[in-house]
This record gives sequence, structure tokens and C-alpha cells, in this order.
Amino acid sequence: MSQIITIDRLLNLVPDSPDTVINQLREHPELASQQDSHGYSLLHAATSYGHIQLAQSLIKDFNVDTNIADEDGETALFNAETIEMAKELLVLGVSIDAKNSEGQTAAEKLDDEDEQPMVAAFLRQAAGGSSVEEAANVVAQTGGAANSAMAQAGTNGVDDPASVHAPPPLPGNVKVNVGTMDAGEAGEEPDPEIRRRIEELAARPDFQTEEGQAELRKLVTEIISGFSQDGQGPATRRRVE
Repeated sequence: MSQIITIDRLLNLVPDSPDTVINQLREHPELASQQDSHGYSLLHAATSYGHIQLAQSLIKDFNVDTNIADEDGETALFNAETIEMAKELLVLGVSIDAKNSEGQTAAEKLDDEDEQPMVAAFLRQAAGGSSVEEAANVVAQTGGAANSAMAQAGTNGVDDPASVHAPPPLPGNVKVNVGTMDAGEAGEEPDPEIRRRIEELAARPDFQTEEGQAELRKLVTEIISGFSQDGQGPATRRRVE
């Protein structure tokens, strides 16, 4: 006896078998826009697990409403965990301005250290008028510069990692995403002036003090605000000597 296909079964298949979901929908297209008891849809699930092809198929082939919302009034964009996924949703027509039941946009909801601050930064850039590609490039470059500063701090003569304390909160909506990457993943070379200032700051003996961290916040803020002006790159690159 064949198993009855329901929206809950399809949602359970999304994480590991997105192709199976598409095949099942060809036989049961009426399920494409259905939602579970919490309003969670296949488009929400596809976004959460980063399945771009499934999201494309749901919207293009099965005519799922791009702004289908769950019980909290959140569209799939609120579930985006990568800039690549968020980019694709915007291309597919998901509204960047949609608000949830708490009056938050996706950028505002994701702008939290426990959420996806890099995605939030991308959405803010895109909402400001940049194309999705320009917005992604800005976030990639500014995020990389901030990562470089934090990486320098970790190698500034500190032998005991436990002795390195987290810096104070950055101002406003500025976020620093700390991580590592292979040399080939970094993209274009950092601006020499920014690199010099980062290295100079990280070498200061008072880097871990409040004064040193204030300088770090100032530098990161300058880098990000510089990129946001006309998409022309950091202010240090445009400065006329």
C-alpha cells in the first residue's frame, strides 16, 4: 500500500531529498502551496536548508506565492541563512520590505548575533538601492576586512586563547563575523591602506583594552560606511591625498 503524500511528509523530505520533493509535486501539485499547522511552507523549508533549485521550482514551476507567510507573518526571506539564498529569493520576487507580526523586516529580524547578521547586512545594502550583486560584494569585502582585524588580534602575541576577551559591542547595526578561510577564498586583495591600519591597530599593546577596542569599532565602522557610499569602495581608497 502506497504511503499517502501530505505536506508534512514533503516537509520532512526537504532537508535531505529536495529532488524527491519536486518529483512528488509533479504528481501532487496541489501540495506546493500548502502549509503545516504553523504556516510553514515548502518555500520556507527550501530556504532554511539552502536548496535554491527547490525554491526556484516552487515559484517558477508550481506558482507558489513568493511572499507566502507563516503564522508569525514571516516570508521565506526570514529563513535565509546564506547571502546566496537571500540573493536568489530577491531575484525570484520575494519582497525585501515584508514585515512579520512584530513589525520587523527580514533584515531587522536577522540582525542579531544568534541569527544571520551577514545576511541582514546584505539585505540592508540591497534595500538601500544596490543591486543584489553589488550588495553581496559590499558585505563580502567589509566582512572580510573585519575578519582580518579580528584575526590579527588573535595573533598579537597572545599565547593563551582563554586570555582573549570578546570586544565590547559594536556601534549601531555593525556586526563582526569572526571566522577563517583558505587563501583562495578571500576574493580580491584587501585595500593596502586598510591592511596597514588593521596591522598597525592589532600591533598596539593596548589592543585588548577599552581604548584599543574603541579604535577597532571606529575602523570597522569607517570601512563599512565607506563601502555604502555610492558603491565605490572604502573611503580610504577614494581619498585624494
